Amino acid sequence: MSQTIIARSEIDSELSKRHIDLDPAGYFVIYLDRQAELICAEHYTNNINEQGLAVDPETGEVIACKGGVKRSPTKVFTGRTAKEICVKIIEQTQPIPLTMLDHAAYLGREFMRAENALISGEEYVQD
Repeated sequence: MSQTIIARSEIDSELSKRHIDLDPAGYFVIYLDRQAELICAEHYTNNINEQGLAVDPETGEVIACKGGVKRSPTKVFTGRTAKEICVKIIEQTQPIPLTMLDHAAYLGREFMRAENALISGEEYVQD
């Protein structure tokens, strides 16, 4: 691997450790449907508590990052490309299910990563 690729990987790894505020409009779980050749994004609503944690709007319970209670998505978006799924979420859905620009930028990056994994056959794991 070239030094440039390693340096880029280290930059991204370090930036992934920074604090981010959660979007009060909810969050997305992104995955690939390889059989259908689609990028999929499940949208879930949440509230943000006083500690800045995402909580289930129905129960007030903190939403665990891994495992926990299985919730139903409010909507599932799919696209064949990163651009297609972004357009569906941001331009064709009202109200838009996100409220923060940094969240929109994050989704764009993740959808590009997912598209690249779909094309290359590599595993995709949401950051």
